[in-house]
Amino acid sequence: MQELLTLRPEQLDALREVANIGAGHAATALSQMTGQTIMISVPTINITPLEDVPPHIGDPGEPVAAVLMQMQGDLSGRTLLVFPQGTAIRLAEIMMKRPHPGGVDLSELEQSAIKEAGNILSGAYMNALSDFMGLKLLPSPPSLAMDMSQAVLTTAYLQFGSDRDLVFCVETEFVMQDAGEKLRGFFLLLPDVSSLRAILRAMRLD
Repeated sequence: MQELLTLRPEQLDALREVANIGAGHAATALSQMTGQTIMISVPTINITPLEDVPPHIGDPGEPVAAVLMQMQGDLSGRTLLVFPQGTAIRLAEIMMKRPHPGGVDLSELEQSAIKEAGNILSGAYMNALSDFMGLKLLPSPPSLAMDMSQAVLTTAYLQFGSDRDLVFCVETEFVMQDAGEKLRGFFLLLPDVSSLRAILRAMRLD
């Protein structure tokens, strides 16, 4: 599986295009839900062992909100959508169209809004991957974890298993054009062994 860490430029471009399409679909869906014009930056792609992901996201001690979903259908594995805490709070405000009352805790309603945003965003990325590979992908209902980034990813690592720990990490900025704000998020795709092989085959690597 180490060949995944040394992809040729054209193969990385193909993955980046899939991520770009997914982010575009997500931005459209969020625009419709919030009534705001949302644009996207060109995604940054990293393929790395899961234990090496925290530096890409930020300080391992930085609080984050992570939306976890199971990937089912023709491919299986997990997806994680990770937001820095400040981004999660701002996203909840935008989704609910009201200011956060202050502090660092999110109410149950705000947590539900974050899960719904994660459902939309992860679903958009999975749909793009599904179209790219010609396979059917189904997301599970989302769950939310709020903790330090290192703790969230360590938990995912322990659940996932060391024999299948390569992760596709997509960093995207969503630009709230009306407000002049940028929201940063990370989409992590954790395919199991058979699904990773299928992705490699789709890219003619395996």
